[in-house]
Order: sequence, then structure tokens, then C-alpha cells
Amino acid sequence: MSKSKVAVIKTEPGKVIDDYKRLAELAGLGDSLDKSRTTILKDNISWHLPFPGANTVPWQLEGAIQALKSAGMENLAAVHNDTVVTDPYVGGRLLKLKPIYEKYGIEEHYNNDPKDLKWIDYIPKAEMLVLDRIFDRGIRIPEYFIGKNIVHLPTVKTHIYTTTTGSMKNAFGGLLNTRRHYTHSEIHKTLVDLLAIQKEIHPGIFAFMDGTTAGSGPGPRTMTPHIKNYILASSDQVAIDAVAARMMGFDPMKLGYIRMAHEKGLGTGRIEEIEISGEDISEVNFGFEVGDNMASRVGDIFWFSPLKVMQRLLFHTPLVYIFVFGSSFYHDRFWYPLKGRKIFNHWLETTEWGTLFKEY
Repeated sequence: MSKSKVAVIKTEPGKVIDDYKRLAELAGLGDSLDKSRTTILKDNISWHLPFPGANTVPWQLEGAIQALKSAGMENLAAVHNDTVVTDPYVGGRLLKLKPIYEKYGIEEHYNNDPKDLKWIDYIPKAEMLVLDRIFDRGIRIPEYFIGKNIVHLPTVKTHIYTTTTGSMKNAFGGLLNTRRHYTHSEIHKTLVDLLAIQKEIHPGIFAFMDGTTAGSGPGPRTMTPHIKNYILASSDQVAIDAVAARMMGFDPMKLGYIRMAHEKGLGTGRIEEIEISGEDISEVNFGFEVGDNMASRVGDIFWFSPLKVMQRLLFHTPLVYIFVFGSSFYHDRFWYPLKGRKIFNHWLETTEWGTLFKEY
């Protein structure tokens, strides 16, 4: 049995688009997707406000589009999701993604709009770890996803609930509706279940992960950005997340979602079992840490402490809007104006990647 492949390249702004195309070839893009099917681009908008390391970046999207077209995938579409605190319409504009979709004539869909995408009941063939018991109505997914390839566009960053986040977590937004926060107490098992579902409904899955600016700290939003200049790609979503985790300084098999997915045969989580092409990353260690912020401390209380018995009262009723307001206020009205905007502006004015962002 051949090893899972992950391609890793060190890049720079002047050649990043060409490097994404080379990355795709190294990772075997052409053999990973069904050219006769539509391919969904699933970008990652963790925050609708621009912040380095948090979201899909323009060159990542454009590089992926050009790589896909070069490999014969002409029929491309984008699907965006919202959360209770993130607006994909605002994000598409502020993160400079929408002009790229328009440039390449790619149709955009929004899974929060019932007039656009229809949600249907779905009974997985695979045995679920937890997802079939979380939602009162059972598992529901966008009908549009079935029978189409999907390409995830995450970034290299840490996460307050999963330690690291990447391709597997990117399905969290696409396949679950705005009540996805119900799953936070079982987030690792949820990500494994979602990957099992993806393997049933998509003829091909691929990921381009951008680490040109990576994020450390209490992600996926209030992080410290670090220029790292790496980009990654793979058709194995477990393997690419494992390699990114290893580069960030974590043991992949100590991360629940990677270990369980590996054990269920959904991909490869052990670094020694992954074929890594491109760069030698054996000595790479970013030394990232997760840490906490005000929002994560509140989340830890209600998602993971004994007080999680109150979840149905607090998060399955209109009381949830108290927490929605609190998160939105903290991130958008407090942290970003006080700290985040300064970090973004400094990145924008003093780094080559900030200069490239301005050119878009």
C-alpha cells in the first residue's frame, strides 16, 4: 500500500502562484479529483475582518484555481458558510476573495441561504462516533455537495478547541449549519465523523494549505502572526493536518481528531508513514502555543467543565444570543479595534505578504 503524500514548498511573494501549481503536481492533484465532476472550492473565513493567518488569502485562492484548471478541472464553484459570528459576504469583500471568484468566472453559493442551497437529511454508511446523536433532527447536509469534488483552503494556525486546525476542520463550516456550535464538547469526534461523510459524498477531496503567514495563540482569530513562507497540499486530509501540526511543534498523534481519524483508516496521522515531498521539514518546529483569550475561557467553562450539563438550556434556546453577542462584541468591537487592527496594519505595511495583499 502506497504512502499518503503531502507536498510542502517554501515560497515567496514573487513566485507564489507558480509555486502553488508546482505544489499541486507534487501532491498528485490530477489523480485526486474526478475531472468530469464539478469541483467545490471551500475557502476558510474564520473571521470576516482581515487578519494575517486567520483566513484563506488571495494568492492561495488564485494559485489553487490556476492549479485546478491546469490539471483539467474546468468546472469550478465556490460554497461559503456563515457562523453566528462570521459574515461570509463581508469577509469575501474585505479579504479580497470575491474579486478573484469574479475574475475567473466562478459561481458562488451560500449554504445559509435556503433559496440557494437545499439542506437534506443524510444517513451515513459509516458508523458515527457522535454526530448522529447531537442534532434533534439528525444529520443534515447541503444536497449540492453530493457527487462533487471538494478542495479545502485552510491556513496553518492554532485553535483554542482543537489545538491545531486545518483541512479536516474546514468541513465543519461546509457540512454543518449555524447550529454547529452544538458539537463543541465533542469537536474532535465531530471532525472525524465529518471526514467519514466527506469520503462518502465526494468523489475527490484535496487541500491547499497556506502557511505564508501562520498563526499562533488562541486561534482561529486572536492570534500572533508569524511569517513562515510555507505552502502545503495533499489529497489526504488527515496527513496534511498532521504535517502542519508537526511543523507547528505539536505531536499529531496526541491531537484527538488526527489520532482517531488515523485509527479509523480515514487517512494517515503518523508522520513516519507519510511521504513528504518538496522541502525537508525534519528540523522544522515553529514552537507554536495555543493559550487562551476571554472567549476561550468562557467556552472552556460551558463546553468542557462540569457545567456543560447546562448546554441545552444555554445554547439550544434563545439564551444562546447572549453568547453570540458576547463573542461578536469581544472579537469585533473590543479586541480588533484595540489590538487586531494594529497587528493587521503592521503586517500590511512591513511585510512582503502585506504588500502582495494590497496589490489584490
